[in-house]
Amino acid sequence: MSNISSRPSGRLASLDVLRGFDLFLLVFLQPVLWGLLSQWESPLAQALLFQLDHEVWEGFRCWDLVMPLFLFMSGISMPFALSKYLRDECPRTEALRKVLRRFVILFLLGMVVQGNLLWLKWEYVQPFTNTLQAIAVGYLVTALILLSRLSLGRQMLVAVGLLAAYTIPMMWVGDYTLEGNLACRIDRALVGPSHVYAHSPVDPEGLAGTLSAVAHTLIGVVVGFMLKAKAPLPDRLVRLFGLATALSLSGYLLSYGLPINKTIWSPSYTLLTSGIATALLAWLTVLTDLRGWAAWCRPFQWFGMNAIALFVGSGLLARIFIPLHIPGTLYNAYLSTGMTEEWASLAYALTFLVIMTALAYG
Repeated sequence: MSNISSRPSGRLASLDVLRGFDLFLLVFLQPVLWGLLSQWESPLAQALLFQLDHEVWEGFRCWDLVMPLFLFMSGISMPFALSKYLRDECPRTEALRKVLRRFVILFLLGMVVQGNLLWLKWEYVQPFTNTLQAIAVGYLVTALILLSRLSLGRQMLVAVGLLAAYTIPMMWVGDYTLEGNLACRIDRALVGPSHVYAHSPVDPEGLAGTLSAVAHTLIGVVVGFMLKAKAPLPDRLVRLFGLATALSLSGYLLSYGLPINKTIWSPSYTLLTSGIATALLAWLTVLTDLRGWAAWCRPFQWFGMNAIALFVGSGLLARIFIPLHIPGTLYNAYLSTGMTEEWASLAYALTFLVIMTALAYG
């Protein structure tokens, strides 16, 4: 039986696989799956297509798990990455410098991917509507909580407190509609209507949902400490499955008062997706560490070990391709071979996927 932290770098094998699964299957492979399934009108194909998009308002689809997984996994890695800074003999100023540096790098990379640093006028900038920026904010706040050296139980209480601080005002202020909810009012008042995502009434990664997003990352930290414990691996897995059940059930029960809603990052959504993420990580640990079935997940590990670089690289590559007319050139080249427009689009998506896989492997 291999140990989950036996790799020289101290990285979690199952965490790399889950991060790579998120990045590869749910981000890079999504255009390929969408293009492939669009060719068929069968009920199964349509059902799968339905899961490859976000829920419009209330409810949950598989695609709604993408962003929470990134936040959750960011939290899991923190007990390992910051372990030496959690000891009493380590100066906190050194830890703070490391945390602030990573926060600034992630936040600026988010703006680079989004193209915000290319604009000189504030009205074109959307400073908080990016995956990397949301991860950066969640990382900063959670790291500060972690460096306060609270016990595991108190960290869980902080996560509950964050969700309560968001839940209570959300239930009592405004109404539960796209235009009238509290999150919409906060985002539009603080950053302005022109700076929210796609100029929609509410930003799914805006300021209002920061409390829930931080809770997501903090729950990941708790899971990370559970994995880092010295108990036998089967015992750790039992605890993980128990936590996954408790989180999912809590999210489901809370949805009766505050429905599951990705757009406003409702606390019920946070709990449900944290439970699903915990269960996925536990099952991957069973497969890769208890059973030793690791060969199938090598591509996911490639992506997971270089997730930030590949995420940023894919965004920059797409921005380079467009001015050079590479997408149109390849698309026309595929059309010239006799492909239909749908198959030509699918071929281009596959080409981009092959390029990113090669970069991940390299």
